[in-house]
Amino acid sequence: MAKIEKFEDLECWKEARILVKQVFLEVQDNNKVDWDTKSQVRRATLSIMNNIAEGFGRYSDKEFIRFLEYSSSSAAEVRSMLYVFEDLNFTDLEKLKTIQVQLNKTRKLTLGLIRYLKNKKP
Repeated sequence: MAKIEKFEDLECWKEARILVKQVFLEVQDNNKVDWDTKSQVRRATLSIMNNIAEGFGRYSDKEFIRFLEYSSSSAAEVRSMLYVFEDLNFTDLEKLKTIQVQLNKTRKLTLGLIRYLKNKKP
């Protein structure tokens, strides 16, 4: 595995960045979604990306893992919110599926990094 020197090198962070853009663009001009829901889904999505970055800046793998777990939890929150978008027809189903695929990809990469860090030999 190549040495990761900055959080921008992490695949899970790169994919989270794509996810943030997708979500922000989808809710930006969506008049079906109220302001509070838009704000919540944006904040939760940002939390996925930002917790990866913040955890990387910590001084131990244990702390990094904790922040990656926060990121994974935020991904579960966004996943739940996407069901609200689907159930209330807030967005096109194809766009929603694209976001769900990106969300799953991001979460799987994050969980993979958690497993790697937990199994890493000192």
